Amino acid sequence: MEKPPGATLSEVEDLAALASANGVSLFASWHSRYAPAVEAARELLAGTRIRSMRVTWKEDVRQWHPNQDWIWQPGGMGVFDPGINALSIVTRILPRPVFATAATLEFPENRDAPIAASITFTDAAGQTLVAEFDWRQTGKQSWDIVAQTDAGEMVLAEGGAKLSVDGRLVHEQPEREYPRLYERFAEIIGTGHSDVDMAPLRHVADAFMLGRRKVVEAFHD
Repeated sequence: MEKPPGATLSEVEDLAALASANGVSLFASWHSRYAPAVEAARELLAGTRIRSMRVTWKEDVRQWHPNQDWIWQPGGMGVFDPGINALSIVTRILPRPVFATAATLEFPENRDAPIAASITFTDAAGQTLVAEFDWRQTGKQSWDIVAQTDAGEMVLAEGGAKLSVDGRLVHEQPEREYPRLYERFAEIIGTGHSDVDMAPLRHVADAFMLGRRKVVEAFHD
């Protein structure tokens, strides 16, 4: 199943139970986790202390989703359609789970889904993580995760394609996002397991639960 794996958390839980009862494999794919430098970032963060992290995921909705009214309807997720990609990477590379503590969601006055969002997270150790999502970005698009660590400043850039530490490129490989995703699917089928991580979707649901609604100017394609 592509992202999101279901319309609600309850629906995904039911699908996972159904797959288990019938002995089949279920895969919630989270394709951005298979970007070339994601696993290298995960290994780096596992071996150092993280002091803070900032996610900046800003793109032009008119470029990537032109005239797609469904995405602005209830359940369409709005800016969380790309934002959940960032959350899927964050939940993969961090050594500990995080949880949202506050959020602001910006809704165009003529839409039922947000065009921008700001979320603050923490974890059991008090680490700070801030995520900024915006669908109004023009020009260069921004898909970056920056962490201040004892090993230096880690930058996972271009949606997980490149990893740098203190400005030095340490990992870049050819794009194999979807081939790697299908390899993972074949692996779980071969072993008779499922891979259903709902953490990214849960973070989106928590943002809607905690979020302060801010009405902004109308959006028109």
